[in-house]
Amino acid sequence: MDVALVVAVIFFVAGLLGTVLPVLPGAILIFAGMLIYGFMTRFAALDVPFFILQGLIVIIIFLVDYIASAAGTKRYGGSKQAAWGSVIGTILGVIILGPIGIIIGPFVGAVVVELIRGIKMIPAVRAGFGTIMGILGGTLIKIGAEIIMIVYFFMRIS
Repeated sequence: MDVALVVAVIFFVAGLLGTVLPVLPGAILIFAGMLIYGFMTRFAALDVPFFILQGLIVIIIFLVDYIASAAGTKRYGGSKQAAWGSVIGTILGVIILGPIGIIIGPFVGAVVVELIRGIKMIPAVRAGFGTIMGILGGTLIKIGAEIIMIVYFFMRIS
């Protein structure tokens, strides 16, 4: 196995781990592995359209984080404001709590916003639970998209 492929695979594994362990930027690592492979092989098998497509998938993967959290909140009875609370909670949670903040932040954000709106505790917690479900669903979607990226990479280089 050549060195370029080994380096790419290391980045792919780190990227997939980063999707479930939010310490690492999953999709970016996968894209970086492809880019490094391209540089190391002088882009023999990977062209500009390949990287544009992969870049679009990376952008979609980033959007999934926010959309899934908000969708989960609404599905479990949360308001639009709670959905925004979950997005803000995600950002603040990661800044304040690090990786664990990606789960605690959106939950707390949705619950706090619902309580401020005068919603009772049980429905507010249900909305917060919805954010967790959205995050889990989003993670599954992101892993699926990343696997498609990697499979497409291997199809192109073989």
